[in-house]
Order: sequence, then C-alpha cells, then structure tokens
Amino acid sequence: MLDLFILDTCPYCQKVLQYLSKNKKIKYNTIDTSNDDNVLRLLSIGGKDQVPFLYNEDTNEKIYESDEILKYLENYNKD
Repeated sequence: MLDLFILDTCPYCQKVLQYLSKNKKIKYNTIDTSNDDNVLRLLSIGGKDQVPFLYNEDTNEKIYESDEILKYLENYNKD
C-alpha cells in the first residue's frame, strides 16, 4: 500500500494529489503532516520533515520530490 505524506498548503503536494485524482486506479493513504504524530511517523520512515513524501510499504521505496513521485506513479501497477 502507498502512503502519501502531505500538507494541504503545499503546492507540490497538490500537484501529486491532482495526478492521483485523475488516476483513480492507484490506491493510497493520505497522511496529513499538520498532525505532529504524523510528522514523527514521516521522520521515522523517511528521515526528514519534507513533503510530499511517498512510501511504498510493500517494497520499502521512499520518494520525496513531487516530480520523482509522479514518475514512480506513472509506472506503478503497470502490467
């Protein structure tokens, strides 16, 4: 499962969310980092307080930059 750490006011997060809203076949969890507990989770997984951050728990892939996240999502679940 994909976890996407975001902050609503982040334009880079919105860019990724817009892509995901157009590609509804991709299943993901949104984790809001305005909550301190979620920031601690982000830091424990990725090591830095930066969003957007995509974490694939199944493969342990960790991606921070929005353009890199979009590249990853374009190839996610392709047969």
